[in-house]
Amino acid sequence: MELKLKIILLLLLSLTTILFICATVRAGEEVEYLRPPPRKAFRLPWDPKPSSQPQQVHISLAGDKHIRVSWVTTDKSSPSIVEYGTSTGKYSYKAQGESTKYSYVLYRSGMIHHTVIGPLQDNTVYFYRCGGEDPEFQFKTPPSKFPVTFAVAGDLGQTGWTKSTLDHIDQCKYDVHLLPGDLSYADYIQHRWDTFGQLVQPLASARPWMVTQGNHEKEYIPFVVDEFISYNSRWKMPFEESGSTSNLYYSFDVAGVHTIMLGSYTDYDDYSDQYRWLKADLQKVDRKKTPWLVVLFHVPWYNSNEAHQGEADDMMTSMEPLLYAAGADIVFAGHVHAYERTRRVYNGKPDPCGAVHITIGDGGNKEGLARKYKLPQPEWSVFREASFGHGELAIINSTHASWSWHRNDDDEPVRSDQVSITSLIDSGCSSIRVMN
Repeated sequence: MELKLKIILLLLLSLTTILFICATVRAGEEVEYLRPPPRKAFRLPWDPKPSSQPQQVHISLAGDKHIRVSWVTTDKSSPSIVEYGTSTGKYSYKAQGESTKYSYVLYRSGMIHHTVIGPLQDNTVYFYRCGGEDPEFQFKTPPSKFPVTFAVAGDLGQTGWTKSTLDHIDQCKYDVHLLPGDLSYADYIQHRWDTFGQLVQPLASARPWMVTQGNHEKEYIPFVVDEFISYNSRWKMPFEESGSTSNLYYSFDVAGVHTIMLGSYTDYDDYSDQYRWLKADLQKVDRKKTPWLVVLFHVPWYNSNEAHQGEADDMMTSMEPLLYAAGADIVFAGHVHAYERTRRVYNGKPDPCGAVHITIGDGGNKEGLARKYKLPQPEWSVFREASFGHGELAIINSTHASWSWHRNDDDEPVRSDQVSITSLIDSGCSSIRVMN
């Protein structure tokens, strides 16, 4: 009798355990993902280098079939030359560039070199060295035709989560990195620009990094320092090549994608230089050559997070009609430290001829995540989550692309959102694509 009682109790215990597990799994489907806390600043080990050795090496696109190589040396007499070729250790070509430096209160930058090399072959690995000094670096040029893949991450900073994000991006087979503002989080402490350059060098020296400014690049001291002197000196983008007069906004082409980088922190009203440049740039777009139109800026226009509500309303009022008339496909923004993806939207409402807006300001900043979202969720908002991560935009052909967002989950990249996006090229929206 005692044995039967034990068996019954054991069965009841097993049944209770099973029911508890099932209830936990079901509850887990409804309970919000438990996000890890912010991580401390990431510190690179001290590694003194010769004054002429290139540091903080990064590359960017500089017009058709050209790449701009940027680096810093503490030796102010170091030449701004880049030697390069398609075989390791064999440099068939050499290019001469320019150098600059800046002062910021008591800080004195090293020599910041910018050298444009090319013309280059598409989809080809090049080996190069800067200033006639080792080490040798290598990069791969983007393809001239589809498919093409972009890695996307904003608001990076220099924390443990930043390192995790960069490690995950390094696992991605991508051609160009897009960064919608807030790079180093130096916040007036200039040596943090140097440490950021060292942190991103392994990736930024191997694939083009195309960036635009965020609020943390704005380091203004009235009557003393220009607000973007650090950013403009270190991260020169192809603004001149795209007919812009400011490093804060520009455009470039990759394969069949025309990408526009706008400035949330420079004038954007109907009478501004940026507005006039954007209108002229959009009028030059040939959708037969570049069927995809992608736009980046820092402050999101569509944001259901409680953080930074309304900050971009004026810019949106001024510029959204231009992007809508031009048939912009995808708009990336940062600033809000969380992830959100919308439907195609225009003027605050779902619209099949509007752009898909993606907020991806969750690269790993020091300020932590923006955890609170507005309720109810707007009808234009599809997916939102406050986690660190990065995105991958794989444009397959002239009409189809795949977007995925990868959460940094315990240092493993977990694909949390994925969607196929069809371009507007054959959408029937062409009747509204006329700008006066």
